[in-house]
Parts: sequence; structure tokens; C-alpha cells
Amino acid sequence: QVHVVQSGGGLVQSGGSLRIDCAASGDGVSLNAMAWYRQTPGKPRALVARITNDDDTSYATSVEGRFTISRGNAKNTMFLQMNSLKPEDTALYYCHADSFNPRGLYWGQGTQVTVSP
Repeated sequence: QVHVVQSGGGLVQSGGSLRIDCAASGDGVSLNAMAWYRQTPGKPRALVARITNDDDTSYATSVEGRFTISRGNAKNTMFLQMNSLKPEDTALYYCHADSFNPRGLYWGQGTQVTVSP
């Protein structure tokens, strides 16, 4: 079993910055790619950014150039640095972990990010 815990986020004014963190833990856990998704009421969860084990990254067009995804040296932690935040970035952000030991896909509990105009 993989336990995924998120931290960070909160309320910020437009143009400000926030960081959200994700940590995956479990006996012998080893991960493939990790990703951040976000969801607003009435809409499906949408991919924000993704990072592989080789630190290859990809971003949604709406956040490219403003958000930076990274992983810790142990590869079981992941971060999302969000700069130049806009009100439309307001959402519940979820960490997603693709684990190959044990096999499975895991989600964090969600972290609220609110950007005021």
C-alpha cells in the first residue's frame, strides 16, 4: 500500500506564489511518474503537470511558464511551485503517483489553492 500525503497551498492574491508538496510512503515503495491534477466544481479532474523518474516534465498549456514541477532526490516526493497565480488557477489540487512497487495508481487527499482577484 502507498500512502500519499499533500501539504501546502492556501489563499494568495493574484500574481502571488504558492507551493504544494506531495510525499508518498510505504514499505519498499518505488514510483514511476508523478503528476499534479486540479479540479473545480462541476468539472473533471485535469492534468496540470507531470514528471517522470528521469525528471522529464510536461505541463498544461495554461500553466506553462508559471508553474514548475520537481521531485526530491528520493523520488518519492514531488513539488509544484506556482508563480504568477491567476484567479482561474483556483482549484482543488491532487497529487497522483504511478507506483511499480507495489503496482497501482494512488491519489493524495487534495489541497485547496485559492487565488483572489
